Amino acid sequence: MEKIKMTTPIVEMDGDEMTRILWKMIKEDLLEPYIDLNTEYYDLGLEHRNETNDQVTVDSANATKKYKVAVKCATITPNAARMEEYDLKEMWKSPNGTIRAILDGTVFRAPIVVKGIEPCVKSWKKPITIARHAYGDVYKGSEMKIPGAGKVELVYTAEDGTQTRELVHTGAGIVQGMHNVNESIESFARSCFNYALDTKQDLWFATKDTISKKYDHTFKDIFQEIYDAEYDEKFKAAGIEYFYTLIDDAVARVMKSEGGFIWACKNYDGDVMSDMVSSAFGSLAMMTSVLVSPEGYYEYEAAHGTVQRHYYKHLKGEETSTNSVATIFAWSGALRKRGELDGNKELMEFADRLEKATIDTIEAGEMTKDLALTGCCPIVHTLENPTVLNSEGFIKAIAKRL
Repeated sequence: MEKIKMTTPIVEMDGDEMTRILWKMIKEDLLEPYIDLNTEYYDLGLEHRNETNDQVTVDSANATKKYKVAVKCATITPNAARMEEYDLKEMWKSPNGTIRAILDGTVFRAPIVVKGIEPCVKSWKKPITIARHAYGDVYKGSEMKIPGAGKVELVYTAEDGTQTRELVHTGAGIVQGMHNVNESIESFARSCFNYALDTKQDLWFATKDTISKKYDHTFKDIFQEIYDAEYDEKFKAAGIEYFYTLIDDAVARVMKSEGGFIWACKNYDGDVMSDMVSSAFGSLAMMTSVLVSPEGYYEYEAAHGTVQRHYYKHLKGEETSTNSVATIFAWSGALRKRGELDGNKELMEFADRLEKATIDTIEAGEMTKDLALTGCCPIVHTLENPTVLNSEGFIKAIAKRL
């Protein structure tokens, strides 16, 4: 069988721990036998990021600007324990935060729905898509430990040298400064409104503007101004709704909803809520994630971490059963988009086949342990002999159906 050719490379960002092991398996068993894979490779594993002083992360983001499409493996964001474990030069920032700051845009995350695996929230009938703002806030924040007496202030120095000051607190403690910019919030809003129109879904947006009367309120105001000026008539014509509420009210409403809408969230809220939604739909490894930039850049990734616990078992030679579905769908999403941009129908059709083979495998009762142990997973109880596969076995079961 002749392999599918690619005219333009995809930016490939390798990662850490168990997801790095899965990454290699996916390429060897599901991609390379069928595609003459053309990627520009960047090793974003923590050791290499440390060796390059994190320059490799910046380089991979700039390469994405050049080639338009990237696929990223899960990566470690180091904490104090990781500093010691990997003997790091410094506590490097989140690679995702760095990449998103360079590319801007919005992260859209939606659950991968499989027949027989019903949401734990019984009222949910349709997928809920999380639209996560991909720039700023705590992910580009600055922090300090305040050792003793004194005062902490926010200071704005204008171009003419005049200053505006705001007292934060006095005395020992901790302080965090974070920011966002109007241009990024505007692109976030437009990305959400356009995605809602493209998918014909209602759009919800939520912040805590009653408490954060300047920071969060600015998000609310920008969304409303853009909606009123540019999208009100389009939404009415499409028969869809834009709805704003407080973040705590949104959470309560989501739990009683039927789903089938887009929930736009600020950066941190989207980080948390996407994990809640994916877990309730079956597993953290059952959610797609794509960064869509207003400049036309696309970065696909799995919406979960590096599965550290399974990696330590793997290093000991013990068997693991790690769900690779979200990582597979990151590859299929990137390949489909590459094919779309290049007019490569074969590549797009292969991406569809890869996703179907993955879903068919699970619906046939072959799955990883996380799905088999899900309390809201009737497929395990309706099949006489459901099969729980190890990490490699699950990928090879998919390969048989390709």
